[in-house]
Amino acid sequence: MKPRQLARHASRARRLPGVQGRTLALIRWVAVIGQLATVWGVSGVLEFPLPVVECLAVIGVLALSNLWLSARSGRSVRLTDYHAALLLGFDLFQVSGLIYLTGGLTNPFAVLLAVPVTVAATVLSRRTTVALTVLALFCITFLAFFFLPLPWQGSFSELPRVYVVGLWVSLAVLILFTAGYVWSVADESRGRDAALAEAEAALARERHMSALGTLAAAAAHELGSPLNTIALVSSDLVREVPPDSPLREDVDLLKSQADRCRDILASLSRTPEREGGQPFDSLPLTSLAEEAARDHLPEGVTFRLTVDDRSTGAEPVVMRSPEFLQGIGNYVQNAGQFARSAVEMSLYWSDEEVRLRILDDGPGFAGWMIDSLGEPYLSTRAGKSGHMGLGIFIAQTLLDRIGAETAYSKKKTGGACVDVIWPRSVLDVAQLIKSDESDKN
Repeated sequence: MKPRQLARHASRARRLPGVQGRTLALIRWVAVIGQLATVWGVSGVLEFPLPVVECLAVIGVLALSNLWLSARSGRSVRLTDYHAALLLGFDLFQVSGLIYLTGGLTNPFAVLLAVPVTVAATVLSRRTTVALTVLALFCITFLAFFFLPLPWQGSFSELPRVYVVGLWVSLAVLILFTAGYVWSVADESRGRDAALAEAEAALARERHMSALGTLAAAAAHELGSPLNTIALVSSDLVREVPPDSPLREDVDLLKSQADRCRDILASLSRTPEREGGQPFDSLPLTSLAEEAARDHLPEGVTFRLTVDDRSTGAEPVVMRSPEFLQGIGNYVQNAGQFARSAVEMSLYWSDEEVRLRILDDGPGFAGWMIDSLGEPYLSTRAGKSGHMGLGIFIAQTLLDRIGAETAYSKKKTGGACVDVIWPRSVLDVAQLIKSDESDKN
C-alpha cells in the first residue's frame, strides 16, 4: 500500500465505524438457525406447549429481512453506522418478540437481548452503542411486566415478582457493563490500528525517499558512459567548427548542456539518499543525530548538540536507518514546536548503553500526560491546526523497532525532556559485527 493510501486508511479507520453487510448477515443467519433449533428442541423434544406458529412467524420475519440484506450487500459493501444501527435495533425487537411469546424475563434465553448491544459496541460508534443500550433497557423493562407465561410443567405456575426484579437488574447490569467495556476496548484497538498505520505511512515515505536516492545513484552510473561520449564529441565539434560558422552557436550550446548534465550526475553520485539501503551505510552517532535533527526545527529556534563529559569509550557508529532518522526527527520537531527559543540534544555513551536526550525551553509536558505519553492521539493540541497527537507515538514506535526505550520527564526549571536509550550492543555497528562473528564461531 502506498504511503498516502496508508494515511488515508488510518484517518478513515478512526472516524468511520461500521460493519460489512456480509458479516452482519452471517451473524443473523446464525441467529435464525439457533432460534429454529431452540423452538424445535423446547416444543418437540421437551414437549413444552409453546405458541409454535407465532414463534415461527417472528423467526420468519428475521429470515426475510436477512434475505433482503444478503441481496443488497455485496462482498465488499460496508454498512454505515446508521444503517447497521437500524438492523441491530430491528434484531432487538425481534428477539424481544420471541422472549415475549415464551415467558418474558423468566425465559433463560432472555440474556440474548445483550447480543445486539455487544455487536454494536464492537463495531459501531459510541452514540449508536448508547442508543441501542437504551433501547435494550426499554425492552427488558417491558418484558418484565408484559409477556405470555412460560408453560411450566407440574404444579409450579409463576416465579416470585422479586425474583423477576432481580432478573431485570442482572440483565440491566450485564447490558450496561458489556456495552461500556466492549466499546472501550474496541475503540482503543481501532485507535491503535489507525495510529500504527500512520507510523507505517511515515516509514514507507522514508523508504520511498531511500529508493529514489538509490535509483538516482544508479541512473547517474548508467548514464555516465553515454554522457562521456556526448561530451567528447561536442568537444571535438567545438575545436573543428570555425568561430564564424552559423553552426558555432549550436555547438557551444550542445557543449554547455553536456557539461551541465555531467555536473548534475556527479552531484547525484556524491549525495545519494540511501537510508537503510546498504549494509555498511553508517555514521558516527553525533553526525547521525545532527542529520536527524536537520530541517525539523521551525524558524527562530536554535539547536545545540553536546556530548556528555561522562561518556566513556569510543563514539558509537550507528546504522543510518529510516527508523532512527524519522524517530529522532519527530522528537526534535515536537520539541521545536513547543520551545521558546532553543532545543538541545545531549549524547552519552558507555560500554553498556547509548543515550540521546532532547531538551527544550518550553512549558514542558503536562503532569497528567507523562504516564500516557507514547499512546496514539494524545496531545494538548489534538485536532488544532492539523495536529492529530501522533508525533510522539510514531517516533516511539519507530525507535522501538531498533531496540530503543523511551522515557519522558519535565525539567525542574521548565521544559520537556525525552530520553532515548539503547543497549550499546544493539546500536553500535562494531558490536553488531562482533556479535555476528561470535555467532558464526
